[in-house]
Amino acid sequence: MMNAAKPRVYIETVGCQMNVLDSELVIGALRQHGYELTDSPVEADVLLFNTCSVREHAEEKTYSALGRVRHLKRRNPDAVIGVLGCMAQKDQELIRKRAPYVDLVVGTGQLGGVPELVAKVQATREPQLAVSLGRADAGRHEVEASFISYDPVRDPSMRPTPFQAYVRIQIGCDKFCTYCVVPSTRGPEQSRPPEHIWNEVRQLVDQGCKEVTLLGQTVNSYVYHQGDRRTRLSDLIAGMHDIPGLKRIKFVTNYPKDMTDDLLDVVRELPKVVKYLHVPAQSGCDEVLRRMKRNYTTAYYMDMLARCRERVPGVAVSSDFIVGFCGETEESFQKSVEMVRVARFKNSFIFKYSERAGTKAAERYPDDVPDEVKKRRNNDLLAVQNENSRLDHRAQVGRMVEVLVEGPSRMASKVATAAAHSPLIQLTGRTMTDHIVVFDGTPRLIGQIVRVVIEDASPFTLYGSVLTDEVVGVETARAAPLREPPRRPSRFSLPVI
Repeated sequence: MMNAAKPRVYIETVGCQMNVLDSELVIGALRQHGYELTDSPVEADVLLFNTCSVREHAEEKTYSALGRVRHLKRRNPDAVIGVLGCMAQKDQELIRKRAPYVDLVVGTGQLGGVPELVAKVQATREPQLAVSLGRADAGRHEVEASFISYDPVRDPSMRPTPFQAYVRIQIGCDKFCTYCVVPSTRGPEQSRPPEHIWNEVRQLVDQGCKEVTLLGQTVNSYVYHQGDRRTRLSDLIAGMHDIPGLKRIKFVTNYPKDMTDDLLDVVRELPKVVKYLHVPAQSGCDEVLRRMKRNYTTAYYMDMLARCRERVPGVAVSSDFIVGFCGETEESFQKSVEMVRVARFKNSFIFKYSERAGTKAAERYPDDVPDEVKKRRNNDLLAVQNENSRLDHRAQVGRMVEVLVEGPSRMASKVATAAAHSPLIQLTGRTMTDHIVVFDGTPRLIGQIVRVVIEDASPFTLYGSVLTDEVVGVETARAAPLREPPRRPSRFSLPVI
C-alpha cells in the first residue's frame, strides 16, 4: 500500500534577515511534523505569510498576497492560512478584520508553536491567535517570559545558500527610536546564552555551512550575564572563531553608541571575522536625530566612524538613512547629504520615512514632509552615495581579494546561452569587506573561497578574474590595503581611510 502524501506548506517572507531566519526555523519545525515545502500556493495545505511592519509598503504587500490566495480558501476550506511575525504581533484584530479567512495569527515570540497551532486549526476549524504580551500589559519579566524560546531546527533548503546561515543572538530592542515599531513587535532586548549560540554554529557547520551572520536588532548591544560571568559580543565571536570548518563570521546591525573598542579589536585581530560594519546613522542633522531619539549627535557618529577606521585599517562601513522624517527641513536634509558625502560609506540603504501607528513619532510629530519631497530627497541622497560607491569600487581595481563564491550571477543563464560550449559560467560572491564580485569560473567553485583579481568596477559591483583555480582557506586571506581617497573640505573631520 502506498504511503499517504505528505502535507505541504507554502511560505512567503518579507522584511529583514531576522524574518528570513524566522521562516527557516518555522519550516524546520513543520518538517519535523511531516510537512514538506512547496513553492506553489495551489498545492499547499498550509499557507504562511511572515510579515514586516517597519514600512507601510511591506504591510500592504502582505494584504495583497492574502487577497491573492483568498480563492484557494474557497476551493479548499481545509487549507490553513496563517499570518506570522511583526504584523501579527502589532495588528492582530486588524488582520482578522481585513482578511477574515485567516486561520492563524502568530506573533514573533510564539513562532515555535506554529506546528501545534496549525494542528489545532485543523482539528477544531477555529482560528488561533498566539501573541506575546505587550510592554504595557505587564512588567518586564512577564513580558520577556511571554516570548517563547525554542531550540532552533535548521532547514538548509530555506537559506540564501547551503553554506551561509543566519544565527540569532538576541531578540527585541530597548533603544525606542521614535520611528520604529520593533520594540513593540519584538519585545524587550534579550540575549541568548552563548553556549546555545556556539552549539547552533557547530550544528550549522556540520551541515556544510561556512559563513554565519550573527543577527540582532542592535547586535553589538549583545551581553549575557550568568552569575559573575559577562559575555560580550567580542567574547561570543572569539568563542566560535576556532570552530573547525567555519570560515567567515559577520554580524549586523550595529548601534553607534555600542561600538566598543574590544569589538573592533576582535574584528581586526581574528582572521575569520569579516572586515565590514553596518552602522546606521539615520540622519546627519542633530535636531532630526533628537526627534528620532537616536541618543547621539552627528559629531559622536563621525568620531565613532573615525575610531572604527583607525582600529580596523581597511574596514568597510555601510549605513542607513531615513529621509523626510517629521520636521526635516531642506537645511536638515542637506546636512545628511554632507554627512554621506564626507563619510564615504561603502554603501547606504536610504528609505523614505513611513509613519507607523503606535510609535512615538506618530503620537508626537506630524508627518509633514510631502511624499514628492521625500522621493526627491531619496533620489538626491542616493546619487551622492552612488558616487561614493563608484569611487570606492574604482579604488579596488588591480587588487587581489578573497571571495566566498555564492553561486551563479543573475546574468549566468544569459552568458551560458551565449556560450553553451564553454565550461565557465558567471559566478558571484563577496569579499572579506562584503563587496560583491562577479567573475567567470567553473561551477565546482561554488561554496569555496577563491582569489580574484579585480579588473573593473561599477558603483554596485566589482568584476574580476580568478587568479588561480586553487581553492584557498580563509586563514590565508589578506585583503590588500585600501588606497587613500582624495580629501574633501567639510565641517566634519575624518582621518584618511
